[in-house]
Amino acid sequence: MPAAGWNGKFEANGNGGWTGSITPATLATGLQRGYAAAMTDLGHDGGSASFALGHPEKLIDWGYRAEHETAVKSKLIIAAFYGDGPKLSYFNGCSAGGRSALKEAQRYPDDFNGIVAGSPGINWTGRSEQAVWIAQANHKDDASTIPAAKFPAIHAAALEACDAADGVKDGIIEDPTRCKFDPQVLECKGPDGPACLTTPQVETARRIYSAVTNPRTKQEIFPGHEPGSELGWNTMVGPQPFGLGTELFKFVVFKDPNWDYRTFNFDTDTALTLKADDGVMNALDPNLKAFIARGGKMVQYHGWSDPQISPLTSVEYYNTVLDTLGGASKVADSYRLFMVPGMAHCGGGEGTSNFDMLTAVEQWVETKKAPDQIPASRVRDGKVDRTRPLCPYPQLAKYKGTGSIDDAANFSCKLP
Repeated sequence: MPAAGWNGKFEANGNGGWTGSITPATLATGLQRGYAAAMTDLGHDGGSASFALGHPEKLIDWGYRAEHETAVKSKLIIAAFYGDGPKLSYFNGCSAGGRSALKEAQRYPDDFNGIVAGSPGINWTGRSEQAVWIAQANHKDDASTIPAAKFPAIHAAALEACDAADGVKDGIIEDPTRCKFDPQVLECKGPDGPACLTTPQVETARRIYSAVTNPRTKQEIFPGHEPGSELGWNTMVGPQPFGLGTELFKFVVFKDPNWDYRTFNFDTDTALTLKADDGVMNALDPNLKAFIARGGKMVQYHGWSDPQISPLTSVEYYNTVLDTLGGASKVADSYRLFMVPGMAHCGGGEGTSNFDMLTAVEQWVETKKAPDQIPASRVRDGKVDRTRPLCPYPQLAKYKGTGSIDDAANFSCKLP
């Protein structure tokens, strides 16, 4: 808490992955803005899910209870220190922290006035199943494995197919769902090499882009990666399965640290996974009525090139909220989604991934100014080389037809 110059506000920050830790740098950022700031270790130490083995109460702490208790206790401490509690409270998190942000809005609508939910792991169990889905395909046999040296070629082919679809060829796919890309275009016509895919590798790439599905019912479990995400595929398509995903099954679902991802059955084991979750980890509840009714404001954002959590999970959740609460007219004054073209997981990538969502939420809460667009920039070699507006979904940044394509002034937010 600032000894002097407190702005009367409280900010809580979320954690990433299975992490149970408090990062001083994150707290320092809040203090520099004048906030009283807090963060929780979620009830355990370290970045593994092993804490949950034999301790269901610790999984509940990680799932939602620790963030809520931190909010409640922090406000009491702030009141004791300053003689008065915070006038306004904000939550800011990305990845698993974005999942926590949504959990707060869903379960504890009175905790925060404004919430930033970045690249959220909304469907935590589905994300973990996708890790297994991809690993089973990529390591089916040696012939099916895609080496990292081929990721740039797949990315270049995806850009060739999709980049110009928005009317501007700028190395970024504005909305990959509006483009059809089949990696078969890279199938080797001669000897294998870094610029082509063998026939088994084509099938692996198709699997990466495809939704995880139940083989018996054909029901979608989790959406696939989008074209544009390829440069970050080493997370999921690396030599080993994505650890954040497999740890769920080792320590929560099957309770066996020696569990083998190759044994996962996407029919029977999906039901077991959902039973193990029981609403603790997933943040899929679309009923934000109580949060909206008490005046809460929430900005959710997600990179279209996210190689860890499919961006379509954010789009799907947003649409279920609209369906549940009566359409965009009932939701737009309280909850908006911003999709970031070219951004990887929580930042980075080739898009304009530098922005200030917290200030946007502050202005929304404190001045009633809803974010019609959010300024964003791309920094390379320490310098800004591109600016763009981020638009509230489903709007897209459309080029006006004249001027530099690296200048946000030459773009406007419009419906596709």
